[in-house]
Amino acid sequence: MHTALITHPVCLEHDMGMGHPECPDRLRAVLAAFEHESFAMLDRREAPMVDLKTLKKVHPAFYVEGLLERVPAQGLVRLDPDTAMCPATGDAAQRAAGAICLGVDLVMGGEVRNAFCAVRPPGHHAEPSTAMGFCFFDNVAVGAIHARDRYDVKRIAIVDFDVHHGNGSQSFVDRYRDFFFASSHQSPAYPGTGAEYEHGIHHNIVNVELAPGSGTQEFRAAWQDRIIPKLRSFGPELILISAGFDAHARDPLCQLRVQTEDFAWVTAEILKVANEFCQGRVVSTLEGGYDLGALAASAAVHVKALMEE
Repeated sequence: MHTALITHPVCLEHDMGMGHPECPDRLRAVLAAFEHESFAMLDRREAPMVDLKTLKKVHPAFYVEGLLERVPAQGLVRLDPDTAMCPATGDAAQRAAGAICLGVDLVMGGEVRNAFCAVRPPGHHAEPSTAMGFCFFDNVAVGAIHARDRYDVKRIAIVDFDVHHGNGSQSFVDRYRDFFFASSHQSPAYPGTGAEYEHGIHHNIVNVELAPGSGTQEFRAAWQDRIIPKLRSFGPELILISAGFDAHARDPLCQLRVQTEDFAWVTAEILKVANEFCQGRVVSTLEGGYDLGALAASAAVHVKALMEE
């Protein structure tokens, strides 16, 4: 079976203003990398709009409806100093959440082995009723609820190697005994959450803090020694990946020293667990990554690892 690549042109139209690091060129760079002949076997799909009923199981109705009502007809509406909406933002955010739901459908239906959602805006910082950190809806959380409700998948793991802690995803998982969340991230750094003592009320949360300047050795140890064993103990029926590539040494927003090949390595380690416990069922979605060259190269090795399974 093939790997699915899920995206949509409207994700290129979401634009938070000149000079903003979460810019359309990020997705252009990623998609350009996938035009290489080595990605010819990707099963390319168009991201649908998310089902609002599913979205409202993660974010309350007042938030979803209020956010979409604030999408401007022109110009920008700023929600916080870092997060703004343009006329395309509402559709792009709904497609980004819909992409991971389609990925779940394809993987659970046996049409593909795994999937990568090349979408924006990202999602892992979005709290239940707060847009923040360039995020509006928590895409992986929406995918998890979709998998639970449509396919009765009970043990769902969200793993996150973005350089920033996925505070929104952690808040979501903390509600559910049978879900799991693990993150490696720089600390101190935005958003200031993700301390290692944060295990959740059901002890299903794992955080590994990496000091500024940490590189390959520390990143791989975080996953090999701490996150992967906990993930294996959890025994997932489905794994969702928040694939942020801003831990890369060239990324301008933080100070980790992770290398391109480390993203291939961590993907392969996650896939080993998926193959052992859930027939390889993995759906990954793009989060951060703000050096265009490093982002494109890292996303390429990530998807190549998915394709090699």
